[in-house]
Amino acid sequence: MKKSIFGALLVLLFVAVGIAAAPPLTFTFSDVHANKSAMETDTFAVNDAGAIAGDYVDSKGVQHAMILAGKKLTTVDHKDCVTSGGFGAGAIAFYGINKTGAAAGWCTSTKTGLYQGFAYSGGKFTAVNFPKSKGTQAIGINDKGDVVGLYLDSSSVQHGYLKRGTKYTSIDAPGDTSTEAWGINNSGRITVFALSSAGIYESFLYNGKTFKKVSDPNATNGTIARIVNNKGDVAGAYFNSSGTIGFLLHGGKYYDVQDPNATTNTRPDGLNDSLEIVGRYTPATGGNVGFKVTTK
Repeated sequence: MKKSIFGALLVLLFVAVGIAAAPPLTFTFSDVHANKSAMETDTFAVNDAGAIAGDYVDSKGVQHAMILAGKKLTTVDHKDCVTSGGFGAGAIAFYGINKTGAAAGWCTSTKTGLYQGFAYSGGKFTAVNFPKSKGTQAIGINDKGDVVGLYLDSSSVQHGYLKRGTKYTSIDAPGDTSTEAWGINNSGRITVFALSSAGIYESFLYNGKTFKKVSDPNATNGTIARIVNNKGDVAGAYFNSSGTIGFLLHGGKYYDVQDPNATTNTRPDGLNDSLEIVGRYTPATGGNVGFKVTTK
């Protein structure tokens, strides 16, 4: 019995030493520009090959969806999408990308005035519209082609959803409203955020059955978990008196991810299995600037 206890203590000691000796993560930031003439570039997702999905605004003020693989820019437009307005206002953008380069995105339709979700692959669009909804946004996509996002029901109430094959499943965070599903990994874990009764964002990892809360300990006014990679790491942003601060949850520890050129706002949106992060920050001059982070 004594030998067993002694051995267990040694194991615990080595584990503790290993944890204590683990080096802190370091983040290296770089700005991302679609091309030299782009007025703005928004980076929302990155796959394991390093290809970035998002949008950019050209010199004429027209917004385009994009996939940026190294220096190769693929510009994508949709004839039924509004062409200006920026993030959240309905111009076309890609918000997710998987290992094959298939992207998920949405825009506001010029025909209906409603959100129009889609998947894009091989130069072709496939509509993603929650049945009987008053608008659907397609945001996250995994390597299996599963898509997550949000939709507005017949009463214009917002819900998250999962589209697997041709089947749509509604998602609502318990006790909260305005649920949004942003990212999904290959094991089906989904990042979900919603508004609490106090009007602040709460975030969860959802496995199809249970919701596990994700909350940065430095947050005083809510946490938004955007993306989960295939290793279970999570990236997003939290809110406190200092503004909007990015975070990475890795190995059970929360790390701040703050672009050195940001004033108060850094918003990670995409994360791959190599801990590359993409997102947007607000410089002193205003507007949004896309960034990429390499992590060591």
